[in-house]
Amino acid sequence: MMREHEPDGAASVLADLWVQLWQAVIVGAFALAVLDGWAPPEHLPWTPLDLDRPVGAATAAKIASLDVSDRAPQSRIDDETERCMQTLRDAGVEVERADDVDDGEFCVVQGAVRITGGLVTPVRPEGLVMRCPLAVRYVVWERQTLRPAAEEILGSPVAHVEASGYACRRIYGSTDPTSRPSEHARGNALDVSAIELEDGRRITVAYGWGPIRADSRAAERAREESATLPPLFSSGAPMPTTPEARFLRRIRDEGCEVFGTVLSPEYNTAHRDHLHLDASRIGLCS
Repeated sequence: MMREHEPDGAASVLADLWVQLWQAVIVGAFALAVLDGWAPPEHLPWTPLDLDRPVGAATAAKIASLDVSDRAPQSRIDDETERCMQTLRDAGVEVERADDVDDGEFCVVQGAVRITGGLVTPVRPEGLVMRCPLAVRYVVWERQTLRPAAEEILGSPVAHVEASGYACRRIYGSTDPTSRPSEHARGNALDVSAIELEDGRRITVAYGWGPIRADSRAAERAREESATLPPLFSSGAPMPTTPEARFLRRIRDEGCEVFGTVLSPEYNTAHRDHLHLDASRIGLCS
């Protein structure tokens, strides 16, 4: 009697691997289905960006996906900017395409937009031009941080935000050609100097922040530059507990979850009177 042909060792191994692969696919699909039904969408990278949802583990990556390289073809910049603007419109924000800026050298803003109204805290002065992904970050920040913090700590809704944006300059306004260009030169940064509330109060960073920490970068630099510390330096005293100071620190701290770089009076004297919020990928929070 002839014996049936038995598979050789290599074929048997391949068959086992194929079965294991399919088992892994089935288990993975089941795990993703369970995760999709259990985890909030802001934590899942495959769900659409929803500006009304709290900031989650995947929020920053979703916003970053809206960005486009300055070296991309104009057609792609236009397409990606339109996609970004639709994200804002879906959230009830009125936005329009602005003229891109080219002031030579590193002073170029591509994919420029202007927030014109809708369900968003206005920025003053009106007509501020910025890159679209920065506008998305601003809306997330003002919805998930600014407005809740103002009502919880200061007891009043926000009327508007005072900020500046595009500026053709290097960091700190340096004239040194070796200095790094500022994110402001790309329309990729906002400097928030004050928040005006609906009850008429105006909270400024310059006067509302209060003493800086003894271990802050600004204090360390002051020690290096002189024998005395800045007038608004807290040497071991409890940190300020005024509502204004707590409010400003909260919108700085939570802003770090949305923006790439956030700089405050704790960073250096150049930021003594404003919060710098940008969409770079440096990841600095101070």
